[in-house]
Amino acid sequence: MRVLVTGGAGFIGANFVHSTIENHPDAEVTVLDKLTYAGNPDSIAGLDRVELVVGDIADADTVDPLVKDADVVVNFAAESHNDNSLNDPSPFIRTNIEGTFQILEAVRRHGTRLHHISTDEVYGDLEIDEPRKFAPGDPYKPSSPYSSSKGASDLLVRAWVRSFGVPATISNCSNNYGPYQHIEKFIPRTITNLIDGVRPRVYGTGEQVRDWIHVLDHNSAVWEIINKGRIGETYLIGANGEKNNLEVTKMILAEFGRDPDDFDHVNDRPGHDQRYAIDNSKLVEETGWQPSFQDFAAGLHNTVEWYKANEAWWRPQKEAVEAKYAKQGQ
Repeated sequence: MRVLVTGGAGFIGANFVHSTIENHPDAEVTVLDKLTYAGNPDSIAGLDRVELVVGDIADADTVDPLVKDADVVVNFAAESHNDNSLNDPSPFIRTNIEGTFQILEAVRRHGTRLHHISTDEVYGDLEIDEPRKFAPGDPYKPSSPYSSSKGASDLLVRAWVRSFGVPATISNCSNNYGPYQHIEKFIPRTITNLIDGVRPRVYGTGEQVRDWIHVLDHNSAVWEIINKGRIGETYLIGANGEKNNLEVTKMILAEFGRDPDDFDHVNDRPGHDQRYAIDNSKLVEETGWQPSFQDFAAGLHNTVEWYKANEAWWRPQKEAVEAKYAKQGQ
């Protein structure tokens, strides 16, 4: 089985490559990654049966031969940081929209199976105390250039399935956490600050709710969809892990034996979504998938221990990340 993983040197993609090599001994993996700041070749270094191709998914000449040689394409490649999309939306348009178009055209030409990775942020947000969760048929109401560009990419996939018969599925996932996540993101930034003895920082009031899922569980769900999902369908991946940012910060502080109030509030992000929550019932009913980390505290402990043990992976990025946030007052 030949698997093309776009964005396979990024956080979720790299973990997908690791799990694919571990759980599919017949798989040969090609990773296509542009190696921007969020792509780190060290995340997949030393893995057998893995080839890294450095290139841009928006470049048709790069994408086409790789898709031709693949049995399945899993498209993780994306610009994915909301703050960065507010500062400069242009890379998000190129990668998330133009790049998805090039992948779709290539799988159309070669009849290759595609699974497209997206985000629950395309649905906008929910009220903090609203009883409902996001469902696959909900309308798209994105809040940022990032989520808008991902919503556009989803619509392209749906159109290519209907108009051209492209064999594709889509998944929209809630917030991932776990190994190899760039330290600009909330959980690894908090962990690495505490390793350095620095007080964590929380946007605004910290009451924003996210539906957290360990990256290993996300990727096991992706394989279930590839193997059992119905072509043209959208599946929502979540692990019923709703926590607000204050709760998560205090749980991480507890992992370090620190006082639960030992953090600072900083200026909130413009247009900050209030709550995400995933209804995963379609995924569970059609594939039988269940998360392995059903206890968020256990998954968080696993993540803290990984960052403690892998300082060599994240330390070279730390100074530049903190300097960037210092300029923004965050």
